[in-house]
Amino acid sequence: MAGLGNPGPQYAATRHNVGFMAVDLIAEHLKLRIDRSFKRALVGQGNYQEWKVLLAKPQTFMNLSGEAVSDLLRWYKLTPADLIVIYDDLDLAPGRLRVRANGGTGGHRGLASITAMLGTGDFARIRLGIGRPPVPGPAVPDWVLTRPAPAEEEAIKQTLALTPEVLWEIIAKGPESAMNRFNGAMPV
Repeated sequence: MAGLGNPGPQYAATRHNVGFMAVDLIAEHLKLRIDRSFKRALVGQGNYQEWKVLLAKPQTFMNLSGEAVSDLLRWYKLTPADLIVIYDDLDLAPGRLRVRANGGTGGHRGLASITAMLGTGDFARIRLGIGRPPVPGPAVPDWVLTRPAPAEEEAIKQTLALTPEVLWEIIAKGPESAMNRFNGAMPV
């Protein structure tokens, strides 16, 4: 699983880093650390039931995420079908989550980088809503690199709390099962 974001403390709590936040939360559930620098990513390995799980936070910055992700897949002899990417999505309101089995990039540059480097969009993804900036308001690049307002941050945190369960569903039963179970659901 690759969570997308930007390295560095100045980006840690921004909308664009919800993928990193999700990986950190999943690592907590697995009781493992994401602290080994390998193939231009911070990685951690553990087990979920009978499955071996590799968690990665690319350190190439968002728009070059594909470089680290493709390097990791090659090293571990994995295919795109083995990959799950989690990232922020402007087209979903804060607190919304959507799972897809495959698809396009939706204009997300980190996802576009991964698709370009792998030559396919045939990998599962978990989209976490961050919402669009108000109009008039900041440009999208400025919006994604800022911290959410308190109400949005709370909605995002509640959705992030679901991500381990969503990941386990994808691993155990496939993305279609996770889509049926979680798409459109709002955390309580």
